[in-house]
Amino acid sequence: MLIVLGSQIVRRQILFGTLQSSKMFMVSAGMRGEVKLTDAISALEKFAPKQLSESWDNTGLLVEPYTPRNISKILLTNDLTEEVALEAKKKNCELIISYHPPIFAPLKSVVQSSWKEKIVSLLLENRIALYSPHTSWDSVQGGVNDWLASGFAVKSSSPIIPNEDQKNGAGRLITIEPIMLQEAIEKVKKLTGLAHVRLALGRGKGMTDKIEKVALCAGSGASVLKKVSDADLFLTGEMLHHDVLDAAQRGISVILTNHSDSERGFLSIFSETLQKQLNVDVLVSECDKDPLCTV
Repeated sequence: MLIVLGSQIVRRQILFGTLQSSKMFMVSAGMRGEVKLTDAISALEKFAPKQLSESWDNTGLLVEPYTPRNISKILLTNDLTEEVALEAKKKNCELIISYHPPIFAPLKSVVQSSWKEKIVSLLLENRIALYSPHTSWDSVQGGVNDWLASGFAVKSSSPIIPNEDQKNGAGRLITIEPIMLQEAIEKVKKLTGLAHVRLALGRGKGMTDKIEKVALCAGSGASVLKKVSDADLFLTGEMLHHDVLDAAQRGISVILTNHSDSERGFLSIFSETLQKQLNVDVLVSECDKDPLCTV
């Protein structure tokens, strides 16, 4: 069975394949229901097991209210700001799935002295649970990096740093139907919905040069992309100046979208699948946005 993402065809058995195979959370068609928090987490971890996360990451259930509530409405966000937390409260959501973990460094208190502590306090007060998948979604086949690749006509794809199973892992190295660099830029803009991206031309390269091999990594991808030596193009959210300079001097062009703009579009795709699996309302935040914009 095939689904279409823009101009790119992606096999459904790869994109969310593990979720599609589970029927344990389905209820009567046409009726929105509710599930236990543990069932919602089980569905999330069937798609992207926690063990796919990087060792430095802080993924999984981060906030669990003392008095449990069944889940009938979920809010997806890339970043959990105070505005997004208030949006979840206003929309009567019992669970927030925040791609980036807002709790990363240990909290020494839960008071009103910092915005992250305010969020935890707000969630507990309103009995809203918080789950963060982060690098498990990056690694898993059919996750964020495969979404980022789906703007191109992909001929082959493999993780740049594969896990033991070889099908999951950090980043993606893809071969695509040959296109000019200018076309590649337009495809990235279309996928992400951005009017502008940042470009570094590879040494000796121009806008009409052919792109056939793309190394990509959602978010801040320099540490992963530097493992690749033979790509025509690097695609990621952000890179340090010297990492961009190094790639360009090696003849590799670089497209930067801003960090979360290389990730956020995955949420709309995932929300539809999760809603069908759990048969609850799954919303995508209207407040969530990258803190940077080009002016």
